[in-house]
Amino acid sequence: MANQISQEKVQSKQEWKKKKHENKIKKQSSSKEKQSNKRVRIRLIPIWLRLILLIIFVAASLAGGLMIGYGVMGDGNPKDVFKKKTWTHIIDVVVEDK
Repeated sequence: MANQISQEKVQSKQEWKKKKHENKIKKQSSSKEKQSNKRVRIRLIPIWLRLILLIIFVAASLAGGLMIGYGVMGDGNPKDVFKKKTWTHIIDVVVEDK
């Protein structure tokens, strides 16, 4: 009886390996077909231009946020954000507290 169980295990293990091998072969053949049918994608906006636009938008957002924060919330002139005098004053206030 134990011999029959071990033989069944061996057969089921061999069947499992065979099915696994067949599935692997099917996947390889289907991936080759997909590669041959793959279409080349032409981008509307090139990646290098996307990066430049991203940097520009981040800089504009930073400048806009500084202007809103200093001008609206801080009751100052929003254009003063771009002056060196403003930043030296802010740094002096921060360093002085320490």
